[in-house]
Amino acid sequence: MNKKRVFLSIAAVLAGILLSLQAALAQEPPPDQQAPAQDPPTRVARLSYSVGSVSFQPGGEGDWVTAVRNRPLTTGDNLWADKDSRAELQIGSTSIRIDAETSITLLEVDDDTTQIRLSQGSILFRIRHLDDNNHFEIDTPNSAFVVERNGEYRVDANSTGDESDVTIWRGRGEVTGGGASFDVVAGQRARFTGTDQLDHEIGQLPRNDDFDNFAFKRDENEDHDESSNYISPEVTGYDDLDEYGHWHYAADYGPVWTPAAVAPGWAPYRFGHWVWIDPWGWTWVEDEPWGFAPFHYGRWAFVGGAWCWAPGPIAVRPVYAPAFVAFVGGGSFAVGVAPVGWFPLAPREVYVPWYRTSPRYVNNVNITNTRVNVTQVTNVYNTTIINNNTTTVNRVTYVNQRVPNAVTAVSHDTFVNARPVHNNLVRVDENRVAEAPVVHNVPVQPVRQSVFGAGRPSNARPPAQIENRPVVATRTPTAPRPSFEQRQAPNVRTENPGRPEAAGRPEMQGRPEATPNNARPQGTPRPETETRPEGARPEANRPEETPRAGNVPRPPMGAGGHPYVRQAPPVQDNPQRQQNEEQKFRNWQQQRPAPRASEPPRASPHPSAAPRSHK
Repeated sequence: MNKKRVFLSIAAVLAGILLSLQAALAQEPPPDQQAPAQDPPTRVARLSYSVGSVSFQPGGEGDWVTAVRNRPLTTGDNLWADKDSRAELQIGSTSIRIDAETSITLLEVDDDTTQIRLSQGSILFRIRHLDDNNHFEIDTPNSAFVVERNGEYRVDANSTGDESDVTIWRGRGEVTGGGASFDVVAGQRARFTGTDQLDHEIGQLPRNDDFDNFAFKRDENEDHDESSNYISPEVTGYDDLDEYGHWHYAADYGPVWTPAAVAPGWAPYRFGHWVWIDPWGWTWVEDEPWGFAPFHYGRWAFVGGAWCWAPGPIAVRPVYAPAFVAFVGGGSFAVGVAPVGWFPLAPREVYVPWYRTSPRYVNNVNITNTRVNVTQVTNVYNTTIINNNTTTVNRVTYVNQRVPNAVTAVSHDTFVNARPVHNNLVRVDENRVAEAPVVHNVPVQPVRQSVFGAGRPSNARPPAQIENRPVVATRTPTAPRPSFEQRQAPNVRTENPGRPEAAGRPEMQGRPEATPNNARPQGTPRPETETRPEGARPEANRPEETPRAGNVPRPPMGAGGHPYVRQAPPVQDNPQRQQNEEQKFRNWQQQRPAPRASEPPRASPHPSAAPRSHK
């Protein structure tokens, strides 16, 4: 009798637990209605050109390496153009040129914001498209310049940090600093001197110098691109396609682009190397000078015995991806080794990211880069991410997996150390590779060299006082990320080529079941259950305590929460100053010369433009 009662009691408890679980599951929203993950930015910068000695420092690191063309750059990254050197960055349809002895930091590059720290030197940039919600800001040691319209601009910061100049050929912007704010319009060169208080002078446009002519010549080349007929202007790097290939029509794909004069055995994602860039993780860097747009947007197809690239819809801004590939696993397709292998995704094939994302991001990164509908994306996403069902995914026929010579494979060491892929290929069995399982995760841990990529160590770097010089900003950017070593949790095996533990595997990032209680994925909000004293910061994110290679310490954390930024002081109303500025503006208007015939015409300032009154 006692046994029967015990049995009934246990049964009642189990029934109650079951009912509770059912109620909890019933209340949980479906995946597409749950709170979004910390999605990565949809835009990056591309290093599109460099001459001379241009150095690059990944965000959070202390060492400098030679800059590599086509390297994606993102928030926190630094560039230095040494003496007699120049560089160019592209972010969608915006081009940013960097003159000699210039130091910049990408303080913020995300979906709507471009914020650049100019601690010394000169940059000239052309903005072709600026939405109402876009924010483009150049921060110098004594002032912050915010762009208000499309146009052509130049900003200079002197070596002592107490002067900045803004030149506008077309456009309009606002300079803030020293408790004051000033409008700068087309046809003006405005000079701002001082630090705690700015002295403002308006001048006429100076004659173009060599740097101006260099930038305008590159703009002119971009203006005559045939590719703009077939591709969204916000595809970063599309302007290089005309010089290195041709457009033609392919049945079932529409207009496609085919590269010219490629090397024997060429295949997409073979002539380049892999790097590790947070928050995307493994990212492809192509060697060819045209090799950015076709490897981070669109899809590749094999048509008529040749590879061609099919861009996505022309009427939308595409979402950047680190590489549109699928990885093949198992190792059984190779001869004698267990390599890392991949192949390019074909048009209308769903891309499943190997980094932390939300379902909305997965939809957007697919529908803006190929002709695929949301239902297809959702089906693949649910089977791979939600249900973790690779069996269903492998029933999909991946076209390029069965194209001869389309699968590329290298050893683990080549992959993680950013070595040239085409020089270190692993021979694969064509028959086996066509049947090898497709995996949407990359079972490979990065090492420190993965972060620096193929650049060689460089002694060309800004002087310490320039590298650490803070700038004035109107908004506080994202705090600098910690170094690679600091980002590795104790349970992550960064050097082990074998199968790492699930908690530390990059392919498991963003999946709650793979995240231990004491290791929160980078960029995710702190749970409410975790507390710290008011005003305190995580130990790993205290730049003033962060040891850095190169023996260059970071400056103390600024009041705004960023070591290289100090918030611009509030603008103070000063009627006397406003009268002075109005008189300067009138003098500038009266002294404006007629446009010189030797220069291209530039837009005139709006007749009603005048110094802004802050009342």
